[in-house]
Amino acid sequence: MTVQRMSWYKGGENLDKVAWDRANAAEGEFVKKVQKEPTCCRVAALVAEKLGKPGMILGLVIGGLNAHYRVRFGEEQDSSSDIMVRVPWSARAQFPNEKVLYEAAAAEYVRINTRIPVPQVLHYGPASSIGPFLMMRRIENQGDFTNPLNVPGRDPALAPALNPGLPESKLRSLWGSMAWCLLELTKPTFSRIGSLLEVDGSFQVARRPLTLNMGCMKQLANIPTAIFPDEDTTFATADEWYVHLATMHLAQLIFQHNDLVANEDDCRNKYVSRQLFLRLARQGRLSTFGFAQDNWSAFAKSAERPRLLQAPNGSKSFRLWCDDLRPANVLLGLGEDDTIASVIDWEFTYAAPAQFALDPPWWLLLAKPEMWRPAGVEGWSKAYEPKLEIWLKAMEDQEDGAVFLNGWPLSAYMRDSWETGRFWINYAARKSWVFDAVFWTFLDERFFGPRDPEVSDNELWKTRVHLLSQEEQRSMEPFVKRKMDESRDRILVEWDAAEARQRLAELLFD
Repeated sequence: MTVQRMSWYKGGENLDKVAWDRANAAEGEFVKKVQKEPTCCRVAALVAEKLGKPGMILGLVIGGLNAHYRVRFGEEQDSSSDIMVRVPWSARAQFPNEKVLYEAAAAEYVRINTRIPVPQVLHYGPASSIGPFLMMRRIENQGDFTNPLNVPGRDPALAPALNPGLPESKLRSLWGSMAWCLLELTKPTFSRIGSLLEVDGSFQVARRPLTLNMGCMKQLANIPTAIFPDEDTTFATADEWYVHLATMHLAQLIFQHNDLVANEDDCRNKYVSRQLFLRLARQGRLSTFGFAQDNWSAFAKSAERPRLLQAPNGSKSFRLWCDDLRPANVLLGLGEDDTIASVIDWEFTYAAPAQFALDPPWWLLLAKPEMWRPAGVEGWSKAYEPKLEIWLKAMEDQEDGAVFLNGWPLSAYMRDSWETGRFWINYAARKSWVFDAVFWTFLDERFFGPRDPEVSDNELWKTRVHLLSQEEQRSMEPFVKRKMDESRDRILVEWDAAEARQRLAELLFD
């Protein structure tokens, strides 16, 4: 079927710039603090306390969410004894206590239960003289996998971009190692959706999934944490998780006070798309779209041939998913054969719907769809497709004929995900600030059929508002008026927990 080309929603929506400024101010203080001698002395003392030998700090790297201290301990004078101490950024890393507990459990689980090389976690905890920390072995490497994939000589201050001159053979070699890693990661299965926790030496899915989107909602949109699941919440089915993710998109629209809506029609577009996405989640349709069980979508009804691949079981056999797994977190081995030295940064890893694992990786171009300039998500899609063919060849090389699910290899599911648009469902479900571009560009017509081409881009809501319930329709204009009135004051609102839950419930209609 033909998908209408869009120009109104191209890429990511705006974060709350007032919240952004507040976060930036706090970041500067953290950078100063972690470099000061008293802090470094506390890090060295913590290493001595936990490992029983004195430690000497060799260097400090401040990453996107953590400060990383390289420490050499004991009497050895070579790098074999080096460890890394990770301390979450207090300004960037939201929910730092949870983050450390879940990352340590995920890293150790993967190290013990798969063949993926992961640095051993030596000690970790939510409280110490330096705050939450994670202490692990350091593995010798040649940098991360981004380096050989990136444009040579590219300004390091810029986001990496895939080198268009890389031969296909080199791509297949590098991506082959990444494909092997993904195949290993999908082998363990779990009966609940949630974060791993180490309990008495064993690993259990016992806490809420901690996602990148949650961190952005709190830090860069000032979303009240009261509307997130309780820490001990896990999910029994894929549909429950899709409903939660769709609800979070609605929460973003309600609670991001500044910079999200440009005008009344933009607000209506966002309201309609979010209500429809939430309804499909509640109906169990997001988890089955594009599979053999899909008998409802416009895409399925217009398909020239029936879909053969079955949807994963929605109530068991969940797979590990890491929001932040990408070449930058995969370290290159010391040889010349593109092998993996280790995989790091297991924060935001949780047992998730198997549907997530069936999608091809978003990072083939290194750049995210919402960051693709100037053509936005549609331009990204066009650039991605030819690279996907190379990726699938690399995946097939690693599979060597092995099946993954229901008699089909993972590469077949990945190809099908792209052809049907399932890739975009899961990408939009996980990312509130690109939801609108993805929904109107790639999903809406696949769900509901062609739109009236005479309707302008900024009035897309008019083509779908009739699909809302009467109650949802009646509530739209009062919500739009309230949202526009609130946006006149550029402030950050600190919500009472009960009031925040009530405000969200008013638009859920369940």
